[in-house]
Amino acid sequence: MGLIKMGYYRQHVFFCTNLRDGERQSCQQCDAQAARDYVKQRCKTLGLSQGAGSVRINTAGCLDRCEAGPVMVVYPEGVWYTYVDREDLDEIIEQHLQGGQVVERLLIQ
Repeated sequence: MGLIKMGYYRQHVFFCTNLRDGERQSCQQCDAQAARDYVKQRCKTLGLSQGAGSVRINTAGCLDRCEAGPVMVVYPEGVWYTYVDREDLDEIIEQHLQGGQVVERLLIQ
């Protein structure tokens, strides 16, 4: 009998919050933890992160794309974003997490 895949969460959003020593860029140098905290709170306020079928905001270690960062990835879609400020984050929340539309201008290929 095959496995039936059913997820509890509709989407997982992972924020790279890696801080690395040396000269190579890392996401935490761009205050990625504060961005993650903001998105988590916004999703909670909007009722997106409560119970089955909701959106889960997660902290990740290095996602190894820091040179394009700061970075976040939305699964199960596998859509990678960069962002600069809260306006970018709000656009991702409103268009992608609520509306199901990819925010093309913030995509990382």
